Amino acid sequence: MINILVVLLLLHFLIAASFMSKASRSNAGLFRIANGFAIGVAICIAFGWGSWATQGDIASSLFEINFLRLSVVSLIGFMSFILLRYSIHYLHGEKHRGRYFRYLLTTLLSVTIVVLSNHLILFWLAWVGISLSLHRLLLFYPNRPRAALAAHKKFILARLAESALLGAFICIYLSTGMLRLNDITDYYLTHSTTLTALEQSAAGLLAIVALIKCAQLPVHGWLMQVVESPTPVSALLHAGIINLGGFLVMVFGPLILRVEAAKWLILIVAGITTLLAALIMTTRISLKVRLAWSTCAQMGLMLVECALGLYELALLHLLAHSAYKAHAFLNSSQWIHEDLTRRLSDQLEPPLWQWLIALAVATGLTTAAAVVIEYQGPISIWGLMVGALTVWLALRFEAQAPSSYFRIITAAVVLLAAYSAQKWLLHLVVALPNDLRAQALDGADIWLLSLVVVLIVVNYLLYYRAHLVTVQKLSRVLYAGLYLDEWMTRLTILLWPVHLPSIKKQKHLAIHRYAAGHEEQK
Repeated sequence: MINILVVLLLLHFLIAASFMSKASRSNAGLFRIANGFAIGVAICIAFGWGSWATQGDIASSLFEINFLRLSVVSLIGFMSFILLRYSIHYLHGEKHRGRYFRYLLTTLLSVTIVVLSNHLILFWLAWVGISLSLHRLLLFYPNRPRAALAAHKKFILARLAESALLGAFICIYLSTGMLRLNDITDYYLTHSTTLTALEQSAAGLLAIVALIKCAQLPVHGWLMQVVESPTPVSALLHAGIINLGGFLVMVFGPLILRVEAAKWLILIVAGITTLLAALIMTTRISLKVRLAWSTCAQMGLMLVECALGLYELALLHLLAHSAYKAHAFLNSSQWIHEDLTRRLSDQLEPPLWQWLIALAVATGLTTAAAVVIEYQGPISIWGLMVGALTVWLALRFEAQAPSSYFRIITAAVVLLAAYSAQKWLLHLVVALPNDLRAQALDGADIWLLSLVVVLIVVNYLLYYRAHLVTVQKLSRVLYAGLYLDEWMTRLTILLWPVHLPSIKKQKHLAIHRYAAGHEEQK
């Protein structure tokens, strides 16, 4: 039954790709196809949720349905519909619009297979399929040098990640003799003996794959440059595909979290990426580039949450970030207006007493929330919440009259209650055993807590002490991204040279198209 349901779901992607790839389709016809696709996918996903609600986790030799997979595939279905409708208008009049829809739906099809796959071979083949079809989307405008460079770097990193993933799967199979993911997960959930060298190698390789897929430093440069591709492709990347690194860690977490080296590799690289990317983002002016750095930081934080064993928080982060980032990219014109308004407005530093009141309120509310849901585990996550809520409250205290403080605090209570309730509910269905979760004030918790403190302090200096010479020097270095991408680009070109389209050729092509269009109007 599960195989039939998943195959029907996948057929909707294939049928939509077949019809929408025809360039002669009018916008009205494309909208009808997109609506039909959305209805069919929604029905299949609804049947999937119904089957899970009545039977629990369901697995066959090829596919598996559980809460995690259904949550992510529901997100994919929703995102697919939004991207298709947006792309119809966005690419209206484009000569190769049909080719775009074919590769877009092929990419979404491959992502869906990865999320629902229960077989190592099928998982790997679909993972490769994502990279190959996405490469064609990144080169939709082949005459843009930055797009070509980003696609080239992404192509090389994708091959490295696929090779590492294949190596990890081979190690897992040689160690367990299993090919089904649910069997592998169950095996490592109850595994108590020392892992072999092959199993530890597999965990390390999976950690590396996740870090590459989530564009963590120093292999992040391509993510900043894909803004040269069509806006829906940027939304697809930042709101969807890049999350697969976190999904990979959540699926293979019972193995990864039993290997200290693999866990700490994620904690260190993703933690430092979160800190640096969040600070670099504050120095950039281009809205899309800032969003790209934001994605890099958010993916780092999600991987840290996975390494801490906080799957419920990582899943909540994945779903919320995807929805936010898709809206941000697809609505970027409005965001530009709001950002300019914010920059031009007078922003005064809140006085000390407002910071103290905000800190006290944030600490009290966060502590109360943790007590209400009977939370046990790392306190660094709540420390991050205290810091974020303190800044949010202080800025609003400064901008509003004291009579509005009650309304502001009420809004903070609602936000924190919603966050805590969702975290508690997700904990009931996706939580890991306690032996795989970090504990309060252990090494991993103290590491993240120290990063949170550094982030808050340096961010304060960048915003409110920008006149200091030392801060100005730091800001320049951060603006350059610590020059990491420049070194990675040089290494990439050295190892695998690529011929980039010339600017002169681009200008000539643009003039030719303008002249041709002018002649047609005559």
